[in-house]
Amino acid sequence: MAIDTDKNSYTILFAIGMVIVVGALLAFTASSLKPTITENERIEKQQNILYAMGINENDESSANFVATADAPELFQKNVVEQWVLESQDGELTKQMSREEYMKANNGQEPYLINIKKQKSNAKDGGVRKLPLFVGKDKNGNKVYVAPIYGKGLWDAIWGYVAMDDKMVVKGAYFDHKGETPGLGANIKQRFFMDDFIGEHLLSEDGAFKGITVAKGNADPKNENKTDNEVDAIAGATITGDGVTAMIKSDLKLYKPYFDNLLKN
Repeated sequence: MAIDTDKNSYTILFAIGMVIVVGALLAFTASSLKPTITENERIEKQQNILYAMGINENDESSANFVATADAPELFQKNVVEQWVLESQDGELTKQMSREEYMKANNGQEPYLINIKKQKSNAKDGGVRKLPLFVGKDKNGNKVYVAPIYGKGLWDAIWGYVAMDDKMVVKGAYFDHKGETPGLGANIKQRFFMDDFIGEHLLSEDGAFKGITVAKGNADPKNENKTDNEVDAIAGATITGDGVTAMIKSDLKLYKPYFDNLLKN
């Protein structure tokens, strides 16, 4: 008997069947690609951290990561320590080595900690885990790299900042999810990121001040590295404010660690 394809019941059943088939295909594809996606995310974070440390393939003007195939080996070679600090209400309550953290968290590497989730935990008064990576830059100098996370004009922005033990910036990498091309998206361009190199996060009296992305910056050539300011990107005020906010809110939490470091 021929099927009456003009009936409403046929249309509904056909639509349901297509939804089931397409859903099953999408689920299978997502499941199949998950290991690859996870591995790509892992390598990307390694590249981000290495970039902030000065381990990159930059040319005269553009920002370039180390090759994907080289990232794991370079990360292992140049990141000599990984720590996880626990902070609550702005106070450091605990410090764990990489081995201690992995043992307590089913083998998860500290650099894979979800910074966005940890920041949300802190809003409710919970404990926030702060990864910190200790390594050597391309000149062999010791640097400390911390991840930061914030909000731009349209969506999330994030980055990694490398510092010395006096909280002077030695390198930075910023990225975004959906900032405006040619404007806010330029936070990941060399001309902006390089401006942070040499900037002091502390004031002259040792208080944490952060770095302000200043539209009215009186030092557009960025010659004064102790004014706690860098020049803003034209037409990207809100994105710049987001960079300022995440630097000040996130890196401030690491100051007790550096205070203790200098005491010892």
